[in-house]
Amino acid sequence: MTFAEPRAVAVAPPLAAGLGRRYERSLAKDAWLRFRRHKLALVGAFVYALLIVMTLAGPFGWTKALDEIDFSAAHQFSAAHPLGSDDLGRDLLARLLWGGRISIAVGLSAMLVAITIGVTVGAVAGFFGGSIDILLSRIIEVFLSVPQLPLLLVVVYLYRNTLVRALGPEIGVFVMIVGVIGCLNWMPTARLVRAGFVTQREREYVEAARCLGAGPLRIIKHILPNTLSPIIVAGTLSVGAAMIAESTLSFLGLGFPPDVPTWGRLLFDAQNFLTIAPTLALFPGLMIFLAVLSINFIGDGLRDALDPRRTL
Repeated sequence: MTFAEPRAVAVAPPLAAGLGRRYERSLAKDAWLRFRRHKLALVGAFVYALLIVMTLAGPFGWTKALDEIDFSAAHQFSAAHPLGSDDLGRDLLARLLWGGRISIAVGLSAMLVAITIGVTVGAVAGFFGGSIDILLSRIIEVFLSVPQLPLLLVVVYLYRNTLVRALGPEIGVFVMIVGVIGCLNWMPTARLVRAGFVTQREREYVEAARCLGAGPLRIIKHILPNTLSPIIVAGTLSVGAAMIAESTLSFLGLGFPPDVPTWGRLLFDAQNFLTIAPTLALFPGLMIFLAVLSINFIGDGLRDALDPRRTL
């Protein structure tokens, strides 16, 4: 009697192995996959990145001087002025590209100031609790109850000349606007961070850190990464709010000086020519609209992407 040689049998991998590959992805990759499903967020990210590239690289490709005066070309469209020119014959495209740098820089810088203050206040209030939490929460409520635009106008009016004399017209106004806008927009971030710390401070890993002798600062550093989701979302949305605030100040004549063509300043300069040259206001307004709308879409996408309760 002869026996056949044993044949190798292909064994299908267990179902758990297939499922396991899903959970081998990093948290960052899972967040990216969820963000990618948000079509408006992708469009917003593309538009905002395009605006940044245009404002940074555009002046090197479109080399026309932003302050070149040509009265013969006032309010005209031509190959030399594809978006038109203002009442002094200055090229609107060149002024849009240069002014976009400042408008976007103000939004990002004010966001950093607001995030820094909000995270600090929220972390201290949420971690220590007790009377410290009560005091800081009341301060947050007081700032939230104050109308921001009138306070912003008053502070800018009082301290604008002082900073201009100390730092110069451009740097002084930039520091003033960024500081004031950032100091008036930290409260939502502080409330979100406080809520996250109140939830996280009773978790097991915090108790383990206390048992090992970790101090408050070290424990706060461990808790902070677990509250990044609301911080990122709040910071993203505050960029748009800061850009609108800067445009409002410039439109009211309290922002940058006339030789600094921010998008808000261009709107202010165009208000006297709306009937004869409406495009002077159309293009700066469109830039502000696209920047704020795209950053809001990005914030919505990040909110969904960083939500651990959402599944792919």
